Amino acid sequence: MWWKDPDRLRQMLHREPWARELEDHPDFWAQLIEWIENHVLSEFLTQFVKQVDEIIEINPELTEQEILATATHHMVDFLRADSASVRIYDPYTEQMLSYGSYPHKEETRKTYIPLDQTVAGVVVKTRKPYLVPDILREDLYRDKSVVPEKGAHSLMAIPVEIPRFFPHERDAVGVIQIYFPEKDRHFTTLEVQAANVMSRRLSFVIARKKILFMYAMNEKKDAIVRIIFSKLGAREGVKMKDVFNQIIPELVDIINLESTALFSITQDMKSAILEAGYPDTVGYHGIGKSFPINSEPAFELILGKREYVEETPYEIVTPSYLLVTDPQKSQLVSDSVRRFAESHNVNSILYIPLSVGGEITHFMTFDALDQRKRYTEEEIDIFLFLGRELVKAQRMEHLDDTLHDFKNPAIATAGFARRLKQILLNPGKERDETKVRRYVEILLEETSRLQEMALSIYQVGEEQIVNLSDVVRYRFEINEEAIKEQLKQNVVLYNGPYEDPLCVRCYPMHLERVLDNLLNNATKAIPLKGGELLARTFREDSWACVEIANTGEISEEDRVRLLEGEGRGRGIYITHRIIRLLKGRLEIHTENGTTTLLVRLPLTEANASGTSCRDS
Repeated sequence: MWWKDPDRLRQMLHREPWARELEDHPDFWAQLIEWIENHVLSEFLTQFVKQVDEIIEINPELTEQEILATATHHMVDFLRADSASVRIYDPYTEQMLSYGSYPHKEETRKTYIPLDQTVAGVVVKTRKPYLVPDILREDLYRDKSVVPEKGAHSLMAIPVEIPRFFPHERDAVGVIQIYFPEKDRHFTTLEVQAANVMSRRLSFVIARKKILFMYAMNEKKDAIVRIIFSKLGAREGVKMKDVFNQIIPELVDIINLESTALFSITQDMKSAILEAGYPDTVGYHGIGKSFPINSEPAFELILGKREYVEETPYEIVTPSYLLVTDPQKSQLVSDSVRRFAESHNVNSILYIPLSVGGEITHFMTFDALDQRKRYTEEEIDIFLFLGRELVKAQRMEHLDDTLHDFKNPAIATAGFARRLKQILLNPGKERDETKVRRYVEILLEETSRLQEMALSIYQVGEEQIVNLSDVVRYRFEINEEAIKEQLKQNVVLYNGPYEDPLCVRCYPMHLERVLDNLLNNATKAIPLKGGELLARTFREDSWACVEIANTGEISEEDRVRLLEGEGRGRGIYITHRIIRLLKGRLEIHTENGTTTLLVRLPLTEANASGTSCRDS
């Protein structure tokens, strides 16, 4: 080591002009070396090691930006600088992303600066320090306002690298820019080397954070799977509302979440249906609502129905996700979403498409309170994993719903088939051909409906305009047959009166399932000694109304629970979701020993002219 070799040090010093005039006393150099070692080098190493240790010991549970800001604070103190900032290279936009500063001034900094023809870009490309003695004379430093605004005249730019963990990853590369007040500043080799060492130690902190994060992500994946499997094993089957309410809180340490939603895409790629959301409260998500894809530019972009032509600082577009960093300024956000974001303090929105066999069938949205500038690959991976698991759960929910709703048409079909068999096997009686044809028609319609229900696990058909009264009248007849098959005694039926026509736009199968569930629940609620069951339709203002009433009262607690979709059975849960999809309302009243359910659905324009219901 050079400070242990007086002769070598003497030779080095004699080459310096300032040292030539010094007296070459026999003990002078030995005493100088000893003094430097004891007073200069020792203190320098003590302070330097302390600063390096403080960087290494930065809490890895802080966010990456907080870690970088803390590290730059230590570097500024040690180098006696004024401030420092960090930029990370974003390979998707090929720009340098603002990613922390000390003192914190992220609001006033440009979100992106170009990679080419910039100081930060040169450092990233060469992986070497870049020194700027005078910012005003440096062509690669474009924003000269830093001089009058911050009083910074010189700059040291140091590379920072975060090594990859897996072969498919790429190293994260960035630059730490340290600002000094002096003009024409001379940067010593020792300063540059010290800054480099601290930058390298910083990469260890980020790597440790990444390891902890990966461990946490694996735990979250286990928790997601555990929650979904626990719901699969529940007696009432999978309910996406419950799944969301348990899973989404698992993400709070990844994203400061305001709300999130899962959408499915119709087969014609024209509509997105809101399948589940968090929180499931009024003002956030209307589960079952349908949104035209062309109503949201972001929807079109992630589904490949729009090109990203004009790049702006307000969104990040990648093959894996779309991040709107400023909903109030991005052109990929509709006015309605912009108003929602403003009223709920949403400052960034993440869109993640979910594909099956290369085809995008669903996507998720994450509304964050933070104005996120980027997400790490690990964060996107956990969101993709969550999305795929939720899609599986959603399909299981549809399967559970379908199996539940098979019951009434299956019972009725079996009953009509037995009656038809008795007629055909009784040769001694004259056949009632009208009754035979009627039974055959019902069997054909109901078995076709069972087939449609099976296929509806993946698709629900197309919206049509139907006569609500016809549908209620027919489903009441099917329920009547189910009552006979179940041998339920002393039930008096009142089928009507009905208002004709009463036109609504809906998915016919959805409407049939709602009516079957309500009629089935009303039938089961009739006391064992018997009672009445009635169904009728009428028009009220802009609503088409269905009223189903049965003998038997329910408690106020049960009434409120049913209105919230929290009945003991699955039928009321299915009914609530479908009524939401149909943009309708459900009311429940109980008095004088009778419970009445009222379903309101929006009337279509076909009723205004008094014409029959038909899709134009």
